[in-house]
Amino acid sequence: MADESTSSDTIVAVATPPGRGGIGILRCSGPAVKNIAAALTGSLPAPRFAHYTSFRDPAGILLDQGIVLYFPAPASYTGEDVLELQGHGGTAVLQQLQTAAIAAGARPARPGEFTERAFLNNKLDLLQAEATADLIESASATAARSALRSLQGVFSTQISELQNRLTDIRVSLEGWLDFPDEEIDAVSQDKLNAGLLTLQTELLALLDQAKQGRLLRDGIDVVIVGAPNVGKSSLINRLAGYAAAIVTEIPGTTRDPIHASCLLEGLQVEITDTAGLRDSDDVIEQEGIRRARAALEQADIIVQVFTDTALADAGTGPLTTPRINVRNKIDLTATAPYREVQDSTNMVIGLSALTGAGLELLVDSIKQLAGFRAAGEATFIARERHITALATAHEHIGVAQAALIEKHNLELIAEELRLAQHEFATLTGEFTADDLLGEIFSRFCIGK
Repeated sequence: MADESTSSDTIVAVATPPGRGGIGILRCSGPAVKNIAAALTGSLPAPRFAHYTSFRDPAGILLDQGIVLYFPAPASYTGEDVLELQGHGGTAVLQQLQTAAIAAGARPARPGEFTERAFLNNKLDLLQAEATADLIESASATAARSALRSLQGVFSTQISELQNRLTDIRVSLEGWLDFPDEEIDAVSQDKLNAGLLTLQTELLALLDQAKQGRLLRDGIDVVIVGAPNVGKSSLINRLAGYAAAIVTEIPGTTRDPIHASCLLEGLQVEITDTAGLRDSDDVIEQEGIRRARAALEQADIIVQVFTDTALADAGTGPLTTPRINVRNKIDLTATAPYREVQDSTNMVIGLSALTGAGLELLVDSIKQLAGFRAAGEATFIARERHITALATAHEHIGVAQAALIEKHNLELIAEELRLAQHEFATLTGEFTADDLLGEIFSRFCIGK
């Protein structure tokens, strides 16, 4: 998080990825932009017009030729004067341009500092700022579309509507607090209770949407476990769509956990294939088994594989983790693919990793246990902190509603509603700790 002593600095960074490319972009923002433009291009270009020109260092040596764009404050991404130089994408060329800009009055930008300034200058709220990074990092078209909706303010608008509804309720309640000697009448209590109930319902719906957005952004971790030679490596290869793991008839082939990333119908999944669980005197295999058990502790879903003729120990890994018991090699017993739902967190799938028969049942089961649904037009991207804030706000409103029904002290109810509104404000950044802002923006790429 920038402090006031740095807010008047002019920052510069290369905004395109490192390496070679047809085009490289240097971006500057701050009060010295006009001087930098004159120093590097010889003049201040007309606002928001692309100009082809030469780029020179302070000594007048030609560095490159390309396009210059000038965006005067406040009509720019950061809300400050912004300059962009679009030249050739060589590392040496861009480094020379950045050095020249620093000599003309800029300093190197920190990761995310351009977007941080956009937030500080009220060009974006915090939800939109986070969505900027999420859009850049999107692993699928669905996640990218959802991040773009957040960037456009879909999530922020819904939070604002809940804040306004909560404000109206608090205003009504404050009216009664002005007359502490009077008890709230039945009609007013019913009205407040109905308002809180509606607010809770809408908040739960938003929380459900946010959980879908978090799944799109973060995906889930699936760990495949089982005895040696039950088909774990074949299964990860099927899910990943390529030979991520070596498949042989020799038991204990997999020692280190093998990781593969894949998209399962829009859901980003990190799959881990682990060493076969068995008693072994091999020191290396023992370490592989230890790592397999450690991976199980971090799994969102455990896929435990065994053959169609024997059931493995269902107690492997945390008992609270959703689990799919896969009966593999049904091709050897001429069995058709099947699924048995044991309860909300446990399923049994019969499939063949060799032929792929029944794989769609496994994919569908992973999505079900993760709580993932196909993203609709209202889906926006979300993060864990958003889920926590919404859930906490819901808890405070629930406490307030219970206190209202039980006719507790109105000050207690008012305090719970104030705390709920504070949680909403932390989402958009109206009230957010500086250390949290620093953590958020430090994860951005340099130049954004």
